Amino acid sequence: MAERQELGVYAISVVAQLVGTGQQNIRLYERKGLLPDAERGANGYRVYDEALLTRLRFITVAQTAGLTLAEIRSI
Repeated sequence: MAERQELGVYAISVVAQLVGTGQQNIRLYERKGLLPDAERGANGYRVYDEALLTRLRFITVAQTAGLTLAEIRSI
């Protein structure tokens, strides 16, 4: 695995709080292809890096602007 250059990794609960959405929404975005599957930590739980956090923030803003998940995925 390549060495990480990100500032950090976060658990899904922390990411949900930072972005202002629910954990189930984040899992839905993965299933719908809006996010790549998150890497798994040594404990088997999903971990999210800065790039995924930025992408989640974009999804939240786009939804607030009225875009559907299908429209967001096409962007």
